[in-house]
Amino acid sequence: MQAAAAPLFNASADGPPEAYGYWLTTEDNLRIRVGHWPANAGRGTVFLCPGRTEYIEKYGKVARRLVKNGYGVLAIDWRGQGLSERLHKDTLLGHVSEFSEYQVDLDAVMHWAAQVDLPKPWYILGHSMGGCIGLRALYKNDRFLAAAFSGPMWGIELSPLTRPTAWLSAKLGTLVGLGTAYMPSTKAESYCLSAPFKDNTLTTDQPMWDYLRKQMIEHPELQLGGPSLRWFHRALRETRQLSYLPSPKQPCLCFLGSDEQVVDVPRIKERMAAWSNGTLVMIDPGQHEVLMEAPQVHNAILDQICAHFDAHSNLISTS
Repeated sequence: MQAAAAPLFNASADGPPEAYGYWLTTEDNLRIRVGHWPANAGRGTVFLCPGRTEYIEKYGKVARRLVKNGYGVLAIDWRGQGLSERLHKDTLLGHVSEFSEYQVDLDAVMHWAAQVDLPKPWYILGHSMGGCIGLRALYKNDRFLAAAFSGPMWGIELSPLTRPTAWLSAKLGTLVGLGTAYMPSTKAESYCLSAPFKDNTLTTDQPMWDYLRKQMIEHPELQLGGPSLRWFHRALRETRQLSYLPSPKQPCLCFLGSDEQVVDVPRIKERMAAWSNGTLVMIDPGQHEVLMEAPQVHNAILDQICAHFDAHSNLISTS
């Protein structure tokens, strides 16, 4: 697979100084972007799987800490977001036809990483929707030695009263040709740019909120609005299907904010309680994006993640 140079706005990202962007072409002929922050220590490579609406640059500070701990970082712009190819003429619509398409993106990235011989072991770090994609990937192959997740989308937060209606409206809307309509209550605007910091559902840290807003103001092409009805229906279906599966064999460390309002908390707690070599860590106070909390919080989380990866790498090397 050939890779061409792609832009990576590392000044906005505040990532490690050595940074590279690449265009890759997926098996179904879509152009996606990856960002690579290598580490001199070569302790392995973390495949960083962002959430819906997110983009590589958002994880610059995360990459800085991981690289400091000796881990190279390979971050992905999923199809339909970031600088990867958008899937609808309304480029602010968060849309995908099937959730399995995200696995096609990850497969392309893994294939390229193998071609260029990125340091092993390989690990996966997924946030929100990236946690859903990452969980599915653990079932598909054994190339990831261990996993870490933050606020993983193993279910979507819906009240018991609205869940049946949400399922029905998303399914019917998709069936009658309204699959590319915005989900009710969402719009063609970035949440960070349209919502006030007060009472936001992502972070309790004002400087981090301002950092995210600044990125999208400086690079508006990174923005994404609400999801389509089809995306929502496929997300509900994928998370339900995953909930029926036993936990993967890879060890897992999962972080969840005490004030989580975006993903399904009971589904996460049930999964982690049943994950024999998994650990759930609650972050209090914490919103959906615990990796976007104050520096002392997200640095402590990332140090725990690196210790988790280290521990399982050492088990392999000494076995």
